[in-house]
Amino acid sequence: MTPLQSRLNDLTPARLGGIRRGIEKESLRALPGGGLALTPHPLALGSALTHPSITTDYSESQVELITGAQADVEDTLDELTQIHQFVYRVLQQQGDEMLWVSSMPCGLPTDETIPLARYGSSNVGRAKSVYRMGLGHRYGRRMQTISGIHYNWSLPGVSSEQYFALIRNFRRQAFLLLYLCGASPALCPTFVAGREHELQTLSDGALYMPHGTSLRMGRLGYQSDAQATLAVSYNSLEGYAASLHEALTRPYPAYETLGVRNPGGDYNQLATTLLQIENEFYGTIRPKRTIFPGERPLHALRERGVEYVEVRLMDLDPFVPVGITAQTMRFLDVFLLQCLLADSPPDSPAEIDELKHNQHHTAARGREPGLTLRRAGAEVALVDWGRDILDQCAPIAAALDAAHRSSDYSQAVADARLALAQPERTPSARVLAAMAAEHDNSFVRFVRAQSEQTRSALLAQPWCLEQQARYLALSQKSVADQRAIEVADTLSFEAYREQYVSAERLGLQLPVTPGLG
Repeated sequence: MTPLQSRLNDLTPARLGGIRRGIEKESLRALPGGGLALTPHPLALGSALTHPSITTDYSESQVELITGAQADVEDTLDELTQIHQFVYRVLQQQGDEMLWVSSMPCGLPTDETIPLARYGSSNVGRAKSVYRMGLGHRYGRRMQTISGIHYNWSLPGVSSEQYFALIRNFRRQAFLLLYLCGASPALCPTFVAGREHELQTLSDGALYMPHGTSLRMGRLGYQSDAQATLAVSYNSLEGYAASLHEALTRPYPAYETLGVRNPGGDYNQLATTLLQIENEFYGTIRPKRTIFPGERPLHALRERGVEYVEVRLMDLDPFVPVGITAQTMRFLDVFLLQCLLADSPPDSPAEIDELKHNQHHTAARGREPGLTLRRAGAEVALVDWGRDILDQCAPIAAALDAAHRSSDYSQAVADARLALAQPERTPSARVLAAMAAEHDNSFVRFVRAQSEQTRSALLAQPWCLEQQARYLALSQKSVADQRAIEVADTLSFEAYREQYVSAERLGLQLPVTPGLG
């Protein structure tokens, strides 16, 4: 019996049934012609600062929809669908905007015209906006308009050490998710205007990589020279925390030159350190812990350990209404369990370099016949490595099926095998095929058509007065909650900022106004 099988046998059906998953989904608000909507976050959606289910990400134009942690895949999708239905009804009442269903953005204006998200006049609200101003200065606003789906996942009884073992294996095997789920092989030329890139011209309305899977996760996505200097290890919570602590406290010369404030006194960024706050660190997966009001995420991890993991590499699937299917979620459950149960040796600087190479290689060329990746200093075929992982996933899927009295998990793995053998089945290949067949190879025309279909499909679904009343009440309460935070402020913003970014707060909790989250 393999170690994986032995560990799987120790998982009772009750524990397997205790898996919790939640979704955070980002989408740009777009105009009918395929350009970015520059209007403020709709007031009827509530306060982006305090609403539990509807907020904004980087831009005022970028909606983020959040479910709770659910025990059932279908319940998670139902909640995500209902949030979408409410948002679409608000957008319909206020005009003709729609949610852009691709991870790569719609037609973008000049960088400085992309509006930063605003969260009101409270210290915490201002800090969230200043943080985004800093991101714009550091990486450019266009990069921040990329959207994705984050999959939050936990299993009862898993220790921080075991979660970090899961994370190491996830990073090793993330190429398989990029191949199977990547849906961003092309983009609108406005995204790279004035930038160097390796993309090929598909048409006047599209740049692409012929065998690309997820340009969002490649060299044009969330990458930076500054963060390239970070070599974060995932061998332990202590080592990971020390790496982040150093990045959050080490001044970075280019950011020191920029300064916290400009000569006119307006804020450029929250801090001049390599990272302003923890969330600035880009990664395919993060260890997470629910934070208390005013608490720094790094302190929460150090104090109470890992509570769940956040998978961050999933593209929006433009072919389904809410961007992800139940089958994909079930495959993620199987994949994450495999990462948890398989042997997970410590990582090393050499392996971390290999993983970065594999990520970029798969993002740009994942469907290329015969593509090889690096593993332990050797070249291995992507398809062969992927097949090995899926072989290990099969008994896990069977155990989940037994716990849920279904065959859905095994079907998800079987469909992954088909896609591995037949690249034309992957979302990235289907995107390019649909662009060619129906939209003259125009990226914007394809996504605009899919976005319109999605809007019509969700508006056509049943929606009752009780649902409308519940979501309206949530929006109204969030506005009241924001006002209460604003009234309660006593510190000046500068005093709040200095206190929040202080090194002491990374290892010692101090009571302040609610934190950035």
